[in-house]
Amino acid sequence: MFPVQFKEIASRFTLVGTLDFPTPLTPLETTMKSLSKLCALSITGLAVGFLGCAGESATDGPETAPPPATADSHEDHDGHDHGEHAHPSEGPHHGDLVELGNEEFHAEVLHDDDAGTVTIYVLDAAATEQVPIEATEIMINVKHDGKPEQFKLAATPDENDPEGKSSRFVSKDEELAEHLDEEDAAPQLVLSINGKSFRGKITHDHDHEDHKH
Repeated sequence: MFPVQFKEIASRFTLVGTLDFPTPLTPLETTMKSLSKLCALSITGLAVGFLGCAGESATDGPETAPPPATADSHEDHDGHDHGEHAHPSEGPHHGDLVELGNEEFHAEVLHDDDAGTVTIYVLDAAATEQVPIEATEIMINVKHDGKPEQFKLAATPDENDPEGKSSRFVSKDEELAEHLDEEDAAPQLVLSINGKSFRGKITHDHDHEDHKH
């Protein structure tokens, strides 16, 4: 019986010897494997953090400033800055200035209460030189007692005006001279220069002690 049992035991040891058991790691290999896993986790964390920051910078960045408002048109002269093209406060004959168009021209108003006359000079953009025009008359519109009235000023060429043109226009209507002194007259100058119509608000200086200019 002993030989039979010995053979069975020997066969069992032979079977166990054929199994493939993993080779145990050395301490150094175990440490290197742990470090490799730690590095992989660190790199993954850094990549996720970078992508998150990039997303925040793309969505939470500073708001862009709105485009500057554009500048107002010269058609509305309230609050208009004349600094870029400043002109004198009075005309060459010491009269009140009237702005025409986009300061393409100016007019100078001379008001003589004693003579009962109103004289208009057509001036250039700088309000320093007279500009002769082909018009034979120009007009001033006013309000009197709430009703509109219109007065014509006839061409009265200055001595330096060329033939057929005038830079000076005169009204001898005393009523117009009186209306220009009224607070609610709202006078407006109406004329045509080189085929283009212009309107300008006449602002009369009521503080002048003597309206002769």
